[in-house]
Order: sequence, then structure tokens, then C-alpha cells
Amino acid sequence: MALRAVIFDYGMVLTGPPDPEAHGELVRITGLPAEKLDALYWADRHAFDEGRLSGRRYWQGVVRKAGLTLSPEAIEELIHWDARMWMTSNPPMLAWADALKARGLLTAVLSNIGDTAQQAAERELDWLSRFDVLVWSYQLHVAKPEAGIYRYALEKLGTRPEETLFIDDRQENVEAAAALGMKAMIFTTVEDLRGELIAQRLDNELPLPVSA
Repeated sequence: MALRAVIFDYGMVLTGPPDPEAHGELVRITGLPAEKLDALYWADRHAFDEGRLSGRRYWQGVVRKAGLTLSPEAIEELIHWDARMWMTSNPPMLAWADALKARGLLTAVLSNIGDTAQQAAERELDWLSRFDVLVWSYQLHVAKPEAGIYRYALEKLGTRPEETLFIDDRQENVEAAAALGMKAMIFTTVEDLRGELIAQRLDNELPLPVSA
């Protein structure tokens, strides 16, 4: 069955690696060693992505667990730079998404993301409006790799799993999509994605991404 849609992860697929300047600001504001900050950053990230913690509660928790006392203004700064860290666009992937739409395919973003990060992204990244469907985990209180969030994206697109290609940088998320019957690929580089599309003979159905 021919492909009708492509679903993209947001962070590390449509956007690039974490912005080192933004990460440096998180280190500066907290005064923590980068390794300690990173451990605290990821400890409750899934709860943030699922909407069980707001951005403010999430950062208040990071600060509390670090044994710090920061002002409300400093917490707002952390929220700002956290969102900025994930907003470095990946031009070749964005160009490919546009090429897919020009070919007549539907495109969607399916992201594990919390409220303040999503709100900043939609406010500042105008290219998000070019996608047919945007699915943000915190709004549904369910996150990848749980099956429900994939089913929701398919329902919004109006496509069957076998008509849909899913691309993500995390293996567990790719495996969950494949288990539902979607064509699913891990994203590392544009070159590797291009090679995998050719290997799976999808170059007959899709334009191929082009490296910058």
C-alpha cells in the first residue's frame, strides 16, 4: 500500500543537537556542574513531557533536588533557555518535509514535549505551521513509546499504519511505531536516512532528503 503520510519527531530530527549556548545558560543560572545538571534535567523529563508537571513545576523540582534557592525570575530564565536549547532547526529535514508536501503527502510532528517548551516552539518557529498535524505529548497526557499517542496521530492524519512512515531518533519509539504496523526508521543523519529510504525502496514513492 502506497505511503500517504510521514510523521516526524521534533527534537533531534526536525531540530538539531541541543544548542550549546542555551545549555551553557542553564549551567550558569544554576551554578551546577554540567554533568549534575544533566542528570537532574532528565530525571523527571518524562513527567514533564506527559503533562504531569508544568514547566514551572518541573524546573522548581530540578532546583529543589539540587539544593538550590533561586528566584522566580531565575526559574523563568531556566524555562526560556530550556526551550531555546531544542529550537535549532535542521534545514535539510525541513526542506524534505516541504518536498513531501509538494508531492502530495501529509506531514505531522509527533513529539514528547512539555507545555512551556511547546508554547515557545509554536511561538517562534513559523515552519511548524507548514505541517498538517501537530501532536504534543503533554496535551494528551501520554508520551512515546506508548501506543496511544501513535494511534492519535494516525487518527488525526486519517491514515492507516501501513500508509504512514514514522521517523524518530530514539530506537524504542521507532520500535513502538513498527509494532503498530507503521514503516518506521531511526534518524541519525540525513545521509543515513536517505540510504535507508533507498534500501527499503521507498525512493520510488518519496522524494529523497538532500544534505545541506
